[in-house]
Amino acid sequence: MSNTEVILVDERDSPIGEMEKFEAHRLGRLHRAFSVFIFNNAGEMLLQQRAFSKYHSGGLWTNACCSHPSPGEEVSAAALRRLSEEMGFTTPLEKVFHFVYRAEFGNGLIEHEFDHVFAGVYDGEVKINPDEVADFEFMPIHEIETMLSNSPEEFTEWFKIAFPGIRDYHISSQL
Repeated sequence: MSNTEVILVDERDSPIGEMEKFEAHRLGRLHRAFSVFIFNNAGEMLLQQRAFSKYHSGGLWTNACCSHPSPGEEVSAAALRRLSEEMGFTTPLEKVFHFVYRAEFGNGLIEHEFDHVFAGVYDGEVKINPDEVADFEFMPIHEIETMLSNSPEEFTEWFKIAFPGIRDYHISSQL
């Protein structure tokens, strides 16, 4: 894990400081994050399989990308930057909702994040960054629901939490 800084926040997402990313995850300090969900025009969701070398949740399936804004960086700008870095494209994004979660991992790290959820539509070429992404697939919502029900251990913790909200958003935006 690099020596990048994350933005520490309170439960209302007000900044209260900065901390090196690994230290924030080791101590379980609440920090700002984002998750990007992408759909194609057929209504399928873009899933990525995290690179197996990731510091936690390697090999698990999740949303198109997720990360942390840098100190001084707007969350929406960070979401676009990271989408390009991980998946090789950008597309307009809309902030949909946010949530706070805390998850402990077997390697002693703790995700405690104020997660801003963005959604967008994209039908072009995907060029994954193999340092970040092992694989990707566009999949219908009902198939993802079945996979989550049958094999929840194959998905990241934040994806399992955010999925119902993004599913409902996607259904309502299709009306």
